[in-house]
Amino acid sequence: MFENLSQRLQGVFGKLTGRGRLNEADIDAAMREIRVALLEADVNFQVVKEFVARVKERSLGSDVMKSLTPGQTVVKIVLDELTGLMGGGESKLVFSGRIPNVVMLVGLQGSGKTTATAKLASMLRKQGRRPLMVACDVYRPAAIEQLQALGRELDIPVFRGEDGTDPVDIAKAGLKAAVADMRDVVLVDTAGRLHIDEEMMAEAARIRDAVRPDQVLMVIDAMTGQDAVTAASAFAERVDFDGVIVTKLDGDARGGAALSVRAVTGKPIKFVGVGEKLDALEPFFPERMAQRILGMGDVVSLIEKAQETIDAEDQAALEAQLRSGDFTLDDFLSQLAQVRKMGSLKDILGMVPGMGAAQRAQLADAEVDEKALDRTQAIILSMSAAERRRPTLINGRRRARVAAGSGTSVQEVNRLLDQFTQTRKLMKQMTKSKGRFKGVPGMPF
Repeated sequence: MFENLSQRLQGVFGKLTGRGRLNEADIDAAMREIRVALLEADVNFQVVKEFVARVKERSLGSDVMKSLTPGQTVVKIVLDELTGLMGGGESKLVFSGRIPNVVMLVGLQGSGKTTATAKLASMLRKQGRRPLMVACDVYRPAAIEQLQALGRELDIPVFRGEDGTDPVDIAKAGLKAAVADMRDVVLVDTAGRLHIDEEMMAEAARIRDAVRPDQVLMVIDAMTGQDAVTAASAFAERVDFDGVIVTKLDGDARGGAALSVRAVTGKPIKFVGVGEKLDALEPFFPERMAQRILGMGDVVSLIEKAQETIDAEDQAALEAQLRSGDFTLDDFLSQLAQVRKMGSLKDILGMVPGMGAAQRAQLADAEVDEKALDRTQAIILSMSAAERRRPTLINGRRRARVAAGSGTSVQEVNRLLDQFTQTRKLMKQMTKSKGRFKGVPGMPF
């Protein structure tokens, strides 16, 4: 996400930070490049104009001109303005005291609204709530069946009406069903259209008036760029909503919709979809996203991901094994599985501070080979239990057998065993020198 914009902005800042002093001509040149970078990222023209004007005004101030590190000061100004552009701080769902709370999702057809409903239900359940999803999209073929399939996968109930029932009546009946089943959150998946039309707006307004939702969320597709922002503006005028869910952000290298929607509609981004899996929905933190765009990493999100997916007891047991030198290939495989739970390696590496424009470009060109992890797993599982405990047993004949069993080559088996040996040495040194692991939990290699 934001790869193109990130590379361009970091290139601009590389020129600025390499100078001891900045003059007005330097600032003007940088502002022109920033303007082009934002426009190429499909950010709304008026938003770009106002953003660049604010950054330029602050950059020409005495704090920058008299600074010993003017380039770094400009970077800080851009970080502040980017954060403000996307909303400033996290905007959480606001629940009332009534039970059940109602969250209504609206948006155009194809924006990922039904999947976003299921992802949000999954997130709320992890927070201790008991959601019910209500299928009110009676027009799109298989929309109701899709939501039911997602509900079965998550083990979260879905309420649907009889064929031919008005969506407003379905929403009201779903609310009653939630009360009867002691559900504390109702998620209403409404119908969309391929474009804004009066019929869709009127129906969304009728459902809103009937169930009086505590929150109305607009779902937009990041990959449609300014079309998504235009649709959000139309909904804001007719139906109104409280916040935005941006889907498919992981597949959009530009990010113009995410950067524009708050400024254009005045509505905050509450969640972003960062993958196809049903747990790939995250709260949106403007400052963290701005830091990632500027190549500063996102250590907080990385640590949170690790804490969500990695068991503390398992980690303590691993540390004890490392201290005793008893780290086996089984442990290595277990740690690999835990890291994979955190998401794609490309996303994880994107959160690491210090990933500048050059490193990000190399990463994009390399297209981190996720299948290499599958091959690693296959190699280890092709070993016997004794071999996984004592890799020194694996001689040339055994290596050939493991390669054949895993569908890989002897060279790949040799490479893995060398990496494992180096990892075990490194981790043993770390435990001796530091006493305990420092940094991100669950990532020993």
